[in-house]
Amino acid sequence: MPVCFTFDIEEHHRIEAAADCKCSQETQAEYARRMEVSTRWLLETLAEFKARSTFFIVGQIATTHPKLVRDIAEAGHEVACHSWDHQRVHRLSQDQFRLDVRKAKSELEHACGRPVVGYRAPTFSITRETAWAIDVLAEAGMRYDSSVFPVHHDRYGIPAAPRVPFLATGTERSLLEFPPVTYSLLGKNLSAAGGGYFRLYPPAMIRAAVRQVLRDPLGLPVLYFHPWEFDPDQPRLPLGRTSRFRTYVGMNRTKARLRDLLGRYNSRPMIEMVETWQAKSLPSFNLSD
Repeated sequence: MPVCFTFDIEEHHRIEAAADCKCSQETQAEYARRMEVSTRWLLETLAEFKARSTFFIVGQIATTHPKLVRDIAEAGHEVACHSWDHQRVHRLSQDQFRLDVRKAKSELEHACGRPVVGYRAPTFSITRETAWAIDVLAEAGMRYDSSVFPVHHDRYGIPAAPRVPFLATGTERSLLEFPPVTYSLLGKNLSAAGGGYFRLYPPAMIRAAVRQVLRDPLGLPVLYFHPWEFDPDQPRLPLGRTSRFRTYVGMNRTKARLRDLLGRYNSRPMIEMVETWQAKSLPSFNLSD
């Protein structure tokens, strides 16, 4: 069975922990430069392992780095949408979100020359409060979403959501949902899909979560990573103690850990999973209930 390795492509200063940080134009430009360097390292590493993945890319990057977006597609990976400028859905009205998605989708398609039909919200910010986002994504022509994290977290999550692919219903429409990997322990779902968990947990924990998901006939493990997580020498953001720990813990070991995972699993783009999982009898889950 495949494991979907996915990469959320944004510059480091766009992360949610830095939402209140003031970054100079020079610092932003440096983060943009390093984002491209790290993303190209990812492309080289994926090619080494003959792995193909999904890259959820911020729409603005299609205008500032169009060749990078095109190179990702030409290397056999899927280009998907990660919003226009990495604002959480909670910060947008429904009309603003609709414009955000359409603009990002259009620019990404222009840069890569292919349809963009997958979406992941910044900071997994499709929750019960933003269930209407599913309707907007379906209207915009998206075929799947990967924004609903079935965990409890201070910034995101719907703990009651299924751990396997499911049909997510907003207020009127439904969309195929691919949730990130979780590990079920004593009746609770623990995040184990990537990000800080990938950097903090022992590698055996991530592997155990993948095995657990694969034991379910409907299971599809989805892992996620960011280019800035593979750049331990980048300038550090002026974050508070908790955010600083979450953001930078374990960064010196990420390259080796990613290579280990790629050596163990068969990575395929999420779009290639859509028809197979749509043909299955999937659970439905109403986000607005």
